[in-house]
This record gives sequence, C-alpha cells and structure tokens, in this order.
Amino acid sequence: MDVKAILAVLEKVIDDSHTAVLSTVTEGEPRSRWVTPAVLRGRDGFIYTVTVPSFAKVAQIEANPRVEWLIQTRSLSEIVTARGHAQIIDNPSLKSDVLEAIGGHMTIFWRINSDTADFVIVETRIDQLDYFRPTKGERFSASFDNV
Repeated sequence: MDVKAILAVLEKVIDDSHTAVLSTVTEGEPRSRWVTPAVLRGRDGFIYTVTVPSFAKVAQIEANPRVEWLIQTRSLSEIVTARGHAQIIDNPSLKSDVLEAIGGHMTIFWRINSDTADFVIVETRIDQLDYFRPTKGERFSASFDNV
C-alpha cells in the first residue's frame, strides 16, 4: 500500500470514529488522552486537533514534539497508528479550517472550555503510518517526510 492509499485510509478511519488517542511524552513517560482528530484537504501528511493553551499537552509537546496517534473504526476492524512531530499553532486561518472539519464532534471539549476563542491547534507532521486490519491479519506501513 503506497503513501497516498494509506493516507486515504487514515481519513476514512477518522471519518468513521471522530475520536483518537494522542500520546505525548513527559519526563520520559507516555501520557495518552482522547482527542478529536482531523485531516485537512490539501495538507496531506498532517493530523490536527485542538487544545487549550494551558492544558498539559501543550507544555509536553513544546518540551518533546514526538507524539503518537491511535485511531480506530468503531467496529475495531481498522486501526491506524501515526507517529510524528507535533507543534502548537495559534493561527486564525488554520483554527477556522480545523474547526470546520471537527467542530460538530467537539461537545466534550466545549464543555470543559467554555471560552470558544481560547484554543490552539496541535499539528502533527506524520513520519510513520501503520494500518492494521485485525480480522484479516493484514498490516501495512508507510514512512514518509512531508507528502
């Protein structure tokens, strides 16, 4: 499976689940949390989510940008793991694009962050994608720099 095909699978799995687990590293230990992921058209090779500037993941990413994402379909028939480098971005245009992509799936986020203007974007440049279909015993991997 080539890079474009596995990126298409990533988008399909995100569209099915609208949730992911994002793991960062703090003091040499992994830290995982549920997030709402997005991929944006025209920005292949990146995964996005939102966070509040004061949340721990911001400091963790700034200290160590290596992250891992785990995204699976609701039926668990398809699982994608993405590893890469994340950065925190506070750009109005990108914020608008990400909110357009995931805004309808952020109910919990808005409950814990009632200030709708107080958020930043976590942008992950994907280095490695692994795709697993457990019911078929199939695994595919793609390594890439910016696509």
